[in-house]
Amino acid sequence: MRRLIVSEFVSLDGVMENPAWTLRFHSAGQAQFKLDELLAADALLMGRRTYEGFAAAWPTRTDEQGLASRMNSLPKYVVSATLREPAWHNTQVLSGGLAEEITQLKAQPGQDILVYGSARLVRALLQLGLADEYRLMVFPIVVGSGQRLFADDSAATLRLTGSRTFSSGVVLLTYQPGPPPAAPGA
Repeated sequence: MRRLIVSEFVSLDGVMENPAWTLRFHSAGQAQFKLDELLAADALLMGRRTYEGFAAAWPTRTDEQGLASRMNSLPKYVVSATLREPAWHNTQVLSGGLAEEITQLKAQPGQDILVYGSARLVRALLQLGLADEYRLMVFPIVVGSGQRLFADDSAATLRLTGSRTFSSGVVLLTYQPGPPPAAPGA
């Protein structure tokens, strides 16, 4: 069974919209992590807005590390009720019931399915309990405004399963659904 991995860039105040503010915190370690993460996946899942932004940018990109060719070659699944004819190579629109569509994707053999951006989709996945892991790259900046990853009415209990600090000050926090482990002696 495939895992559904939500991988996001967020500011200290939880903003994830238009993450141009991440560029000044670039590090080789972060770039390698993102490449390794992408190589461990064999599909991307996005909401329509994120898809449209990626589809406008990635098809014309090239790089020596292979990130662009990997992004462009992977199957892409877009959750949308309005997108009819996706232009980016190897894209399929999911317009049925979200829980059923995602459950079917996860049941297929293969590697991880990655979700980038797509705040509304991530909130729905959280509510439905469909994400297997959340990887949050927290950047040492307070943006002040913009769309936050989780809405005011979002609720979930997550268990920290890993953390890593990069030389840039960015911290990668990895969570899985479920309560934290019981305290010793409890």
